[in-house]
Amino acid sequence: MERPTVSDYGANYGTSNPVYGSPAPAMAGAPTASMHGPSAPPANMFDTVPGYEGTVAGGGGGYLPPPMPSVPMPVPEQAPSPDWHIPSISEDRARQAFATYVSSKCCYSSAPVREGVITNMESFNTYRYRLETFMESRSTEWSQEPYAGQPVDAGVQPAPGPWQIAAQPPAFFQEHKQTIKVPYTSSVKNCHLCLGMGRNPCTTCAGAGNKVCWVCNGSGYRHSDDRCTHCNGRGRENCSSCSGSGSCQCDTCHGKRQLLVFINLNVKWSIEKDDFLAQDSSGLKVEKLEEVSGKELYKDAQYMVYPVRGFPDASVAQASERLVRDHQVKYAQTSRILQQRQTIELIPITKVNYMWKGKPNVYYVYGNEFKVNADDYPATCCCSVM
Repeated sequence: MERPTVSDYGANYGTSNPVYGSPAPAMAGAPTASMHGPSAPPANMFDTVPGYEGTVAGGGGGYLPPPMPSVPMPVPEQAPSPDWHIPSISEDRARQAFATYVSSKCCYSSAPVREGVITNMESFNTYRYRLETFMESRSTEWSQEPYAGQPVDAGVQPAPGPWQIAAQPPAFFQEHKQTIKVPYTSSVKNCHLCLGMGRNPCTTCAGAGNKVCWVCNGSGYRHSDDRCTHCNGRGRENCSSCSGSGSCQCDTCHGKRQLLVFINLNVKWSIEKDDFLAQDSSGLKVEKLEEVSGKELYKDAQYMVYPVRGFPDASVAQASERLVRDHQVKYAQTSRILQQRQTIELIPITKVNYMWKGKPNVYYVYGNEFKVNADDYPATCCCSVM
């Protein structure tokens, strides 16, 4: 059978994800937490591990590009165009929303609500397009922890690549992080901070083990010939931080003298989201629309989505085309895209014109929440707080 021609978006668009949830080689280590000391270890402390040459202590090496999928991609199927039905609100619904809004304002008279006469209602079709990309990113870092007999496996066999290690993904569009110790990278090194001694000079007494007596200020006497009882006339007292030894247990190796050094794989599942709000001529400020939800007209979730086609508002279709392409270019280089989701919401806006005391006025009802905006409400009073 002849294979259908694929669009210039590539064979991944509009398809089910063939990679997400597939088994990886069973060589992942158990999740572990890194334990960095107060001082960064020197670069020559770490071995060279093939496939991990750019790994540094504390991270910062950037995300690792994922490999090309090893399984063939299914032929994409473009989602059918839905029936774009545009709802409207009734005059009673608009009046009820107006009354609720006014009652929430302590300085607004309800007279315009009771006495105002609606002369015209205009509906404006305003749309919000949203594209979400759920993806997995991987980075590595050298980590360390006090050595207390843990398994040492560096050099036993080659370490698996960063994208060969199995990780347990969350459900689609749920952000999560996981840290995994990379197998066959663990080795034992002398602690770089204490040089393998297990102890460091006490910072309180600078390694002396004692310090000037705070009672007699080092004189050994309190008043005239009275010997200082706090230091027994020595003028110095034992350091309480190191108990007079002049050294303290190393905070990095916890006195073990050695560190287990290994590579941690940091896996992050994240959501990148972009919105586009179609312009309208209602006169309502765009910022207001960010506060409300809309009626979902369209939803499409696939491994790679197709841009929306055939939508009545051309700007929405153009935004979909641009954002779908942007997400692919921007995120596929450093992450593995697992799922995309695009939605179109109708944000209803009704401009209500009404007369009160012979003068024209206007208010807006918008969003699923039927929020109201009436910047020039005609019956306000000055309120003062005593």
